[in-house]
Amino acid sequence: MQSFLLGLFLIAALLCPRPAAAVEPICGQYTLAFYELGVLYYRDVDGTAAGIDKDVVEELTRRTGCQFNTVVESRVRIWHQMSQQLLDLSVSGIATPEREKFAHFIPYFQTRNYALLRLELSNALPTPQAFLADATRKVGVVKSFKHGSFYDAWLQRLREQQRVVELADFETAVRMFKLGRVDAVLALPTSLIRLLQKEGLKDRIKVMDWAPQERLVHGLIVSRQRVSPADQQTLRAALAAMQADGSLYRIFKHHVGKDLAYDMQLTPLPN
Repeated sequence: MQSFLLGLFLIAALLCPRPAAAVEPICGQYTLAFYELGVLYYRDVDGTAAGIDKDVVEELTRRTGCQFNTVVESRVRIWHQMSQQLLDLSVSGIATPEREKFAHFIPYFQTRNYALLRLELSNALPTPQAFLADATRKVGVVKSFKHGSFYDAWLQRLREQQRVVELADFETAVRMFKLGRVDAVLALPTSLIRLLQKEGLKDRIKVMDWAPQERLVHGLIVSRQRVSPADQQTLRAALAAMQADGSLYRIFKHHVGKDLAYDMQLTPLPN
């Protein structure tokens, strides 16, 4: 009899539904801000979003399971929101000691700035020193952008002479340049490609490589407080894997061609 009752108990235990075990999500859900600049993020003629940063984020979603609620903001608003811990993540940011107080930076490409001069000025102002020496010349820059140690030091000297015009975005800087309100603008190659195609400036400007040794490392910007340490590590590992298996290179190549894509790769791989 005892054996019979024991058998019934075991059958009932097997048939009785058990509470499902709690399943931890692979990665959390976060708000991520894009900003429009060159081929990093832009709208096609039909309004469809495209760009390097968009493709990188989509691949991160596929690899990590992180869910990103994406928005498009100005760079100034992004940095303000990140500093106030009101935003989880953003893209292609340059680390500084001040910014690292509120965000981690996970690198995924490198590049450098070029100075754009009107063609008629390029012979008279062939060097950054020559530009500094001509007190009548001004440069337009995007407010809150960092340009690397060389250009930031150069800009500081110009600021002391009130010769830097701070503008809201790159499109406004280009417009001021075309109108002759500024004599130079600084641009990354990822901005130059669309600039030359869209603005019809190819035969009207000279691209000056005044800082050939400069390298600006751009990274995913991750809030220290709003993104969990585990998810930060998941994103870091995913970007390192994308670098190692050539996925980042293929994304770069699609948007900028193989030569520039090769130069954009990080060496060595990020930890």
